[in-house]
Amino acid sequence: MEGGRGSSRWRFASPNTTVAAAGERSVLRYLLDLHSFLDERGPRPVIPLSVGDPSSSPSFRTAPEAVEAVAAALRSGEFDGYSSRDTGLAARRAVAEYLSCDLSYKLSPEDVLLTSGCTQAIEIVMSVLGQPGVNILLPKPGYPKHEAHAVFHKMEVRHYDLVPERGWEVDLEAVEALADENTVAIVITNPNNPCGSVYTYEHLSKIAGTANKLGILVIADEVYGHLVYGNTPFVPMGVLGETVPILTLGAISKRWAVPGWRFGWITICDPKCILKETKVFHSLRSFKMLTTEPATFVQGAIPHIMKNTNDEFFTKIINLLKETAEICYNEVKEIKCITCPSKPEGSFFMMVKLDISQLSDISDDIDFCRKLAKEESVMLLPGTALGMENWLRITFASDPPKLKQGLGRMKSFCQRHQSQFN
Repeated sequence: MEGGRGSSRWRFASPNTTVAAAGERSVLRYLLDLHSFLDERGPRPVIPLSVGDPSSSPSFRTAPEAVEAVAAALRSGEFDGYSSRDTGLAARRAVAEYLSCDLSYKLSPEDVLLTSGCTQAIEIVMSVLGQPGVNILLPKPGYPKHEAHAVFHKMEVRHYDLVPERGWEVDLEAVEALADENTVAIVITNPNNPCGSVYTYEHLSKIAGTANKLGILVIADEVYGHLVYGNTPFVPMGVLGETVPILTLGAISKRWAVPGWRFGWITICDPKCILKETKVFHSLRSFKMLTTEPATFVQGAIPHIMKNTNDEFFTKIINLLKETAEICYNEVKEIKCITCPSKPEGSFFMMVKLDISQLSDISDDIDFCRKLAKEESVMLLPGTALGMENWLRITFASDPPKLKQGLGRMKSFCQRHQSQFN
Protein backbone atom coordinates (compact mmCIF):
# COMPACT_ATOMS: atom_id res chain seq x y z
CA MET A 1 0.00 0.00 0.00
CA GLU A 2 1.34 3.40 -1.01
CA GLY A 3 2.71 5.35 1.92
CA GLY A 4 2.62 2.28 4.14
CA ARG A 5 5.24 0.96 6.53
CA GLY A 6 8.69 0.80 4.98
CA SER A 7 7.79 3.00 2.05
CA SER A 8 10.89 4.34 0.32
CA ARG A 9 9.29 7.72 -0.30
CA TRP A 10 9.76 8.90 3.30
CA ARG A 11 12.81 11.15 3.39
CA PHE A 12 13.21 11.22 7.16
CA ALA A 13 13.78 7.48 7.53
CA SER A 14 17.56 7.63 8.03
CA PRO A 15 18.57 7.80 11.70
CA ASN A 16 20.82 10.55 12.96
CA THR A 17 24.00 8.58 13.65
CA THR A 18 25.51 11.45 15.63
CA VAL A 19 22.66 11.32 18.14
CA ALA A 20 23.07 7.56 18.45
CA ALA A 21 26.82 7.90 19.04
CA ALA A 22 26.26 10.55 21.70
CA GLY A 23 23.55 8.49 23.39
CA GLU A 24 25.95 5.58 23.72
CA ARG A 25 27.93 7.69 26.23
CA SER A 26 24.95 8.14 28.53
CA VAL A 27 24.99 6.81 32.09
CA LEU A 28 21.23 6.45 31.79
CA ARG A 29 21.70 3.72 29.20
CA TYR A 30 23.52 1.59 31.77
CA LEU A 31 21.07 2.41 34.55
CA LEU A 32 18.06 1.40 32.44
CA ASP A 33 19.81 -1.86 31.67
CA LEU A 34 20.42 -2.52 35.37
CA HIS A 35 16.83 -1.66 36.27
CA SER A 36 15.67 -4.47 33.99
CA PHE A 37 17.43 -6.94 36.32
CA LEU A 38 15.81 -5.61 39.52
CA ASP A 39 12.92 -7.33 41.22
CA GLU A 40 11.29 -4.14 42.46
CA ARG A 41 8.45 -6.13 44.00
CA GLY A 42 10.87 -8.29 45.96
CA PRO A 43 10.96 -8.55 49.75
CA ARG A 44 13.83 -6.07 50.15
CA PRO A 45 13.85 -2.42 49.09
CA VAL A 46 16.14 -1.36 46.27
CA ILE A 47 19.22 0.50 47.50
CA PRO A 48 20.55 2.87 44.81
CA LEU A 49 24.28 3.50 45.21
CA SER A 50 24.68 4.38 41.54
CA VAL A 51 23.54 8.00 41.11
CA GLY A 52 24.60 11.00 43.17
CA ASP A 53 21.17 12.36 44.09
CA PRO A 54 21.30 13.21 47.79
CA SER A 55 17.79 14.67 47.74
CA SER A 56 16.33 11.16 47.96
CA SER A 57 17.81 10.77 51.46
CA PRO A 58 16.16 12.58 54.39
CA SER A 59 19.57 13.25 55.95
CA PHE A 60 20.48 15.45 52.98
CA ARG A 61 17.34 17.60 52.99
CA THR A 62 18.15 21.08 51.68
CA ALA A 63 18.45 24.18 53.82
CA PRO A 64 15.18 25.62 55.21
CA GLU A 65 16.35 29.06 54.05
CA ALA A 66 16.44 27.76 50.47
CA VAL A 67 12.96 26.28 50.72
CA GLU A 68 11.58 29.52 52.17
CA ALA A 69 13.26 31.58 49.43
CA VAL A 70 11.56 29.53 46.71
CA ALA A 71 8.23 29.56 48.54
CA ALA A 72 8.44 33.35 48.97
CA ALA A 73 9.25 33.81 45.29
CA LEU A 74 6.18 31.77 44.36
CA ARG A 75 3.92 33.50 46.86
CA SER A 76 4.96 36.92 45.59
CA GLY A 77 3.46 36.33 42.16
CA GLU A 78 6.37 38.30 40.68
CA PHE A 79 8.08 35.34 39.03
CA ASP A 80 5.30 33.55 37.17
CA GLY A 81 6.16 34.92 33.73
CA TYR A 82 9.15 34.89 31.45
CA SER A 83 12.48 35.85 32.93
CA SER A 84 12.90 39.61 32.95
CA ARG A 85 16.08 41.62 32.61
CA ASP A 86 15.93 42.59 36.29
CA THR A 87 15.30 39.02 37.50
CA GLY A 88 18.17 37.64 35.46
CA LEU A 89 20.51 40.45 36.49
CA ALA A 90 19.80 39.92 40.20
CA ALA A 91 20.45 36.18 39.88
CA ARG A 92 23.65 36.69 37.89
CA ARG A 93 24.87 39.28 40.40
CA ALA A 94 24.22 36.81 43.24
CA VAL A 95 26.23 34.09 41.49
CA ALA A 96 29.06 36.51 40.70
CA GLU A 97 29.27 37.63 44.35
CA TYR A 98 29.08 34.03 45.60
CA LEU A 99 31.96 32.89 43.38
CA SER A 100 34.05 36.06 43.89
CA CYS A 101 34.43 35.23 47.59
CA ASP A 102 37.06 32.64 46.63
CA LEU A 103 38.91 34.73 44.05
CA SER A 104 41.48 37.54 44.14
CA TYR A 105 39.45 39.52 41.57
CA LYS A 106 35.77 40.37 41.33
CA LEU A 107 33.43 38.79 38.84
CA SER A 108 30.68 40.93 37.39
CA PRO A 109 27.16 39.84 36.44
CA GLU A 110 28.34 40.09 32.80
CA ASP A 111 30.75 37.24 33.51
CA VAL A 112 27.88 34.88 34.41
CA LEU A 113 25.51 32.99 32.10
CA LEU A 114 22.59 31.23 33.79
CA THR A 115 21.73 27.67 32.77
CA SER A 116 19.20 24.98 33.58
CA GLY A 117 21.60 23.02 35.74
CA CYS A 118 25.18 22.04 35.01
CA THR A 119 24.07 19.69 32.23
CA GLN A 120 22.90 22.61 30.11
CA ALA A 121 26.12 24.44 30.96
CA ILE A 122 28.07 21.51 29.47
CA GLU A 123 25.81 21.45 26.43
CA ILE A 124 26.27 25.18 25.75
CA VAL A 125 30.06 25.13 26.08
CA MET A 126 30.41 22.09 23.82
CA SER A 127 28.01 23.65 21.31
CA VAL A 128 30.10 26.81 21.11
CA LEU A 129 33.48 25.09 20.92
CA GLY A 130 32.43 22.12 18.81
CA GLN A 131 33.07 21.89 15.12
CA PRO A 132 34.53 19.24 12.80
CA GLY A 133 38.31 19.03 12.91
CA VAL A 134 38.86 20.16 16.49
CA ASN A 135 39.58 17.95 19.48
CA ILE A 136 39.05 18.24 23.21
CA LEU A 137 40.87 16.60 26.13
CA LEU A 138 38.68 14.76 28.62
CA PRO A 139 39.63 12.83 31.78
CA LYS A 140 39.52 9.06 32.05
CA PRO A 141 37.57 8.16 34.11
CA GLY A 142 35.22 11.06 33.63
CA TYR A 143 31.66 12.31 33.61
CA PRO A 144 30.09 10.93 30.40
CA LYS A 145 27.99 13.98 29.53
CA HIS A 146 31.11 15.93 28.62
CA GLU A 147 31.96 13.29 26.06
CA ALA A 148 28.39 12.83 24.84
CA HIS A 149 27.99 16.51 23.97
CA ALA A 150 31.48 16.72 22.47
CA VAL A 151 30.69 13.76 20.22
CA PHE A 152 27.31 15.23 19.28
CA HIS A 153 29.05 18.39 18.11
CA LYS A 154 31.53 16.37 16.03
CA MET A 155 34.60 17.01 18.15
CA GLU A 156 37.28 14.38 18.41
CA VAL A 157 37.60 13.25 22.01
CA ARG A 158 41.05 12.47 23.37
CA HIS A 159 41.26 10.95 26.86
CA TYR A 160 44.01 11.72 29.31
CA ASP A 161 44.46 9.47 32.35
CA LEU A 162 43.80 10.27 35.97
CA VAL A 163 46.42 8.35 37.95
CA PRO A 164 44.88 6.35 40.83
CA GLU A 165 48.24 5.84 42.55
CA ARG A 166 48.66 9.62 42.78
CA GLY A 167 45.23 10.39 44.19
CA TRP A 168 43.71 10.54 40.69
CA GLU A 169 45.89 13.48 39.62
CA VAL A 170 46.02 14.49 35.96
CA ASP A 171 48.77 12.83 33.93
CA LEU A 172 50.17 16.09 32.58
CA GLU A 173 52.78 14.43 30.39
CA ALA A 174 49.98 12.56 28.65
CA VAL A 175 48.07 15.84 28.22
CA GLU A 176 51.01 17.42 26.41
CA ALA A 177 51.45 14.34 24.23
CA LEU A 178 47.76 14.26 23.27
CA ALA A 179 47.38 17.93 22.36
CA ASP A 180 48.05 19.36 18.91
CA GLU A 181 47.21 22.49 16.91
CA ASN A 182 43.55 21.41 16.73
CA THR A 183 43.06 21.04 20.49
CA VAL A 184 40.69 23.68 21.85
CA ALA A 185 40.21 22.83 25.53
CA ILE A 186 40.82 20.53 28.47
CA VAL A 187 38.07 19.57 30.93
CA ILE A 188 38.93 19.38 34.63
CA THR A 189 36.45 18.10 37.22
CA ASN A 190 37.26 19.17 40.76
CA PRO A 191 36.14 17.95 43.28
CA ASN A 192 36.03 14.88 41.14
CA ASN A 193 33.18 12.75 39.92
CA PRO A 194 33.70 9.78 39.81
CA CYS A 195 36.93 9.50 41.83
CA GLY A 196 36.27 11.58 44.94
CA SER A 197 39.61 13.37 44.61
CA VAL A 198 40.33 17.03 45.38
CA TYR A 199 43.21 18.78 43.64
CA THR A 200 45.74 20.91 45.49
CA TYR A 201 46.55 24.46 44.45
CA GLU A 202 49.95 23.21 43.28
CA HIS A 203 48.43 20.61 40.97
CA LEU A 204 45.84 23.04 39.61
CA SER A 205 48.65 25.52 38.96
CA LYS A 206 50.51 22.90 36.91
CA ILE A 207 47.34 22.18 34.93
CA ALA A 208 46.89 25.89 34.23
CA GLY A 209 50.54 26.24 33.22
CA THR A 210 50.24 23.30 30.84
CA ALA A 211 47.08 24.73 29.28
CA ASN A 212 48.80 28.10 28.88
CA LYS A 213 51.77 26.44 27.18
CA LEU A 214 49.45 24.61 24.79
CA GLY A 215 47.27 27.67 24.16
CA ILE A 216 44.04 25.92 25.15
CA LEU A 217 41.03 26.82 27.27
CA VAL A 218 40.32 25.20 30.64
CA ILE A 219 36.74 24.07 31.28
CA ALA A 220 36.44 23.60 35.05
CA ASP A 221 33.45 21.52 36.11
CA GLU A 222 33.03 22.54 39.76
CA VAL A 223 29.48 21.37 40.39
CA TYR A 224 30.81 19.70 43.58
CA GLY A 225 32.60 22.86 44.68
CA HIS A 226 33.12 23.18 48.46
CA LEU A 227 31.92 19.61 49.08
CA VAL A 228 35.25 18.53 50.58
CA TYR A 229 35.92 16.74 53.85
CA GLY A 230 39.52 15.50 53.70
CA ASN A 231 42.88 17.21 54.17
CA THR A 232 42.82 19.10 50.86
CA PRO A 233 40.76 22.31 50.74
CA PHE A 234 38.70 23.20 47.70
CA VAL A 235 40.46 25.67 45.42
CA PRO A 236 38.43 26.98 42.47
CA MET A 237 40.24 26.86 39.14
CA GLY A 238 39.27 30.51 38.66
CA VAL A 239 42.09 31.61 40.99
CA LEU A 240 44.39 30.84 38.06
CA GLY A 241 42.46 32.98 35.58
CA GLU A 242 45.53 35.23 35.18
CA THR A 243 47.45 32.21 33.85
CA VAL A 244 44.87 30.80 31.42
CA PRO A 245 41.28 31.65 30.47
CA ILE A 246 38.80 29.47 32.34
CA LEU A 247 35.13 28.64 31.95
CA THR A 248 33.78 27.48 35.30
CA LEU A 249 30.64 25.33 35.28
CA GLY A 250 28.58 25.06 38.45
CA ALA A 251 25.14 24.66 39.97
CA ILE A 252 23.29 24.63 43.28
CA SER A 253 22.31 20.99 42.69
CA LYS A 254 25.00 19.35 44.84
CA ARG A 255 25.98 21.81 47.57
CA TRP A 256 22.34 22.61 48.33
CA ALA A 257 21.18 19.03 47.47
CA VAL A 258 18.51 20.19 45.00
CA PRO A 259 19.32 18.69 41.56
CA GLY A 260 15.67 19.00 40.56
CA TRP A 261 15.70 22.79 40.87
CA ARG A 262 17.82 23.00 37.70
CA PHE A 263 19.82 26.13 38.37
CA GLY A 264 23.39 26.35 37.10
CA TRP A 265 25.88 28.71 35.50
CA ILE A 266 28.82 29.24 33.20
CA THR A 267 31.28 31.76 34.60
CA ILE A 268 33.98 33.46 32.54
CA CYS A 269 37.08 33.61 34.76
CA ASP A 270 39.27 35.60 32.43
CA PRO A 271 40.63 38.85 33.92
CA LYS A 272 42.88 39.36 30.87
CA CYS A 273 39.79 39.30 28.58
CA ILE A 274 41.30 36.73 26.21
CA LEU A 275 37.91 35.12 25.61
CA LYS A 276 36.48 38.49 24.56
CA GLU A 277 39.35 39.07 22.14
CA THR A 278 38.88 35.63 20.58
CA LYS A 279 35.07 36.04 20.38
CA VAL A 280 34.38 32.95 22.56
CA PHE A 281 32.61 35.20 25.07
CA HIS A 282 30.45 36.64 22.27
CA SER A 283 29.64 33.14 20.97
CA LEU A 284 28.53 31.99 24.42
CA ARG A 285 26.22 34.97 24.80
CA SER A 286 24.84 34.44 21.28
CA PHE A 287 24.15 30.77 21.90
CA LYS A 288 22.37 31.59 25.15
CA MET A 289 19.82 33.49 23.08
CA LEU A 290 18.82 30.16 21.51
CA THR A 291 18.23 28.33 24.80
CA THR A 292 15.94 28.46 27.79
CA GLU A 293 16.63 30.15 31.12
CA PRO A 294 16.32 28.45 34.51
CA ALA A 295 12.81 28.55 35.99
CA THR A 296 11.98 32.18 36.77
CA PHE A 297 10.89 31.55 40.37
CA VAL A 298 14.21 29.83 41.10
CA GLN A 299 16.05 32.80 39.61
CA GLY A 300 13.99 35.03 41.88
CA ALA A 301 14.96 32.93 44.91
CA ILE A 302 18.69 32.67 44.16
CA PRO A 303 19.81 35.98 45.72
CA HIS A 304 18.14 34.98 49.00
CA ILE A 305 19.40 31.38 48.83
CA MET A 306 23.02 32.44 48.36
CA LYS A 307 22.88 35.25 50.90
CA ASN A 308 20.83 33.67 53.67
CA THR A 309 21.73 29.97 53.80
CA ASN A 310 23.13 29.34 57.26
CA ASP A 311 26.69 28.03 57.50
CA GLU A 312 25.40 25.38 59.90
CA PHE A 313 23.64 23.71 56.96
CA PHE A 314 26.87 23.44 54.96
CA THR A 315 28.74 22.16 58.01
CA LYS A 316 26.09 19.49 58.59
CA ILE A 317 26.33 18.28 54.99
CA ILE A 318 30.13 18.16 55.08
CA ASN A 319 30.13 16.21 58.35
CA LEU A 320 27.57 13.79 56.96
CA LEU A 321 29.60 13.22 53.78
CA LYS A 322 32.73 12.68 55.86
CA GLU A 323 30.86 10.05 57.87
CA THR A 324 29.41 8.25 54.85
CA ALA A 325 32.71 8.39 52.93
CA GLU A 326 34.40 6.77 55.94
CA ILE A 327 31.71 4.09 56.10
CA CYS A 328 32.07 3.34 52.40
CA TYR A 329 35.87 3.24 52.44
CA ASN A 330 36.05 0.99 55.51
CA GLU A 331 33.34 -1.41 54.31
CA VAL A 332 34.96 -1.77 50.89
CA LYS A 333 38.29 -2.65 52.52
CA GLU A 334 36.57 -5.73 53.96
CA ILE A 335 35.60 -7.03 50.49
CA LYS A 336 38.41 -9.15 49.05
CA CYS A 337 37.65 -8.69 45.35
CA ILE A 338 37.42 -4.88 45.53
CA THR A 339 40.13 -2.31 46.24
CA CYS A 340 39.97 1.47 46.55
CA PRO A 341 43.24 3.15 45.51
CA SER A 342 42.63 6.34 47.48
CA LYS A 343 40.21 7.51 50.13
CA PRO A 344 37.67 10.03 48.77
CA GLU A 345 38.09 13.63 49.93
CA GLY A 346 35.31 15.32 47.98
CA SER A 347 32.09 14.90 45.97
CA PHE A 348 29.72 11.95 46.53
CA PHE A 349 31.71 9.14 44.91
CA MET A 350 34.55 6.70 45.01
CA MET A 351 36.01 4.51 42.27
CA VAL A 352 36.96 0.97 43.23
CA LYS A 353 38.79 -1.68 41.23
CA LEU A 354 37.11 -5.05 40.72
CA ASP A 355 39.29 -8.19 40.64
CA ILE A 356 37.28 -10.52 38.42
CA SER A 357 39.78 -13.36 38.94
CA GLN A 358 38.54 -13.76 42.51
CA LEU A 359 34.94 -14.31 41.44
CA SER A 360 33.21 -17.22 39.78
CA ASP A 361 30.49 -16.78 37.15
CA ILE A 362 31.20 -13.04 36.85
CA SER A 363 32.63 -11.98 33.49
CA ASP A 364 33.16 -8.22 33.92
CA ASP A 365 31.96 -5.10 35.76
CA ILE A 366 28.67 -4.95 33.84
CA ASP A 367 27.90 -8.58 34.64
CA PHE A 368 28.79 -7.88 38.30
CA CYS A 369 26.35 -4.96 38.49
CA ARG A 370 23.56 -6.85 36.73
CA LYS A 371 23.79 -9.84 39.05
CA LEU A 372 24.16 -7.61 42.12
CA ALA A 373 20.95 -5.82 41.12
CA LYS A 374 19.13 -9.10 40.51
CA GLU A 375 20.28 -10.94 43.63
CA GLU A 376 20.66 -8.14 46.18
CA SER A 377 18.57 -5.22 44.84
CA VAL A 378 21.63 -2.97 45.06
CA MET A 379 22.52 -0.59 42.23
CA LEU A 380 26.11 0.37 41.40
CA LEU A 381 27.43 1.98 38.23
CA PRO A 382 29.80 -0.19 36.18
CA GLY A 383 33.11 1.51 35.46
CA THR A 384 32.67 0.77 31.75
CA ALA A 385 30.10 3.59 31.71
CA LEU A 386 32.93 5.94 32.71
CA GLY A 387 35.64 4.51 30.46
CA MET A 388 37.12 2.14 33.07
CA GLU A 389 36.38 -1.55 32.50
CA ASN A 390 36.29 -3.69 35.65
CA TRP A 391 35.96 -0.73 37.95
CA LEU A 392 32.86 0.36 39.88
CA ARG A 393 31.54 3.74 40.98
CA ILE A 394 29.83 3.86 44.36
CA THR A 395 27.96 6.86 45.70
CA PHE A 396 27.81 7.39 49.45
CA ALA A 397 25.41 10.37 49.40
CA SER A 398 22.90 8.28 51.30
CA ASP A 399 21.54 7.89 54.81
CA PRO A 400 24.20 6.02 56.84
CA PRO A 401 21.98 3.03 57.81
CA LYS A 402 20.86 2.49 54.20
CA LEU A 403 24.45 2.83 52.98
CA LYS A 404 25.67 0.23 55.48
CA GLN A 405 22.86 -2.10 54.46
CA GLY A 406 23.67 -1.75 50.76
CA LEU A 407 27.39 -2.33 51.28
CA GLY A 408 26.60 -5.30 53.51
CA ARG A 409 24.53 -6.86 50.73
CA MET A 410 27.38 -6.24 48.30
CA LYS A 411 29.81 -7.97 50.66
CA SER A 412 27.47 -10.99 50.93
CA PHE A 413 27.16 -11.08 47.14
CA CYS A 414 30.94 -11.12 46.69
CA GLN A 415 31.38 -13.86 49.30
CA ARG A 416 28.71 -15.95 47.60
CA HIS A 417 30.42 -15.59 44.21
CA GLN A 418 33.96 -16.00 45.49
CA SER A 419 35.98 -18.37 43.35
CA GLN A 420 36.83 -21.69 44.94
CA PHE A 421 40.46 -21.11 43.97
CA ASN A 422 40.79 -18.06 46.25
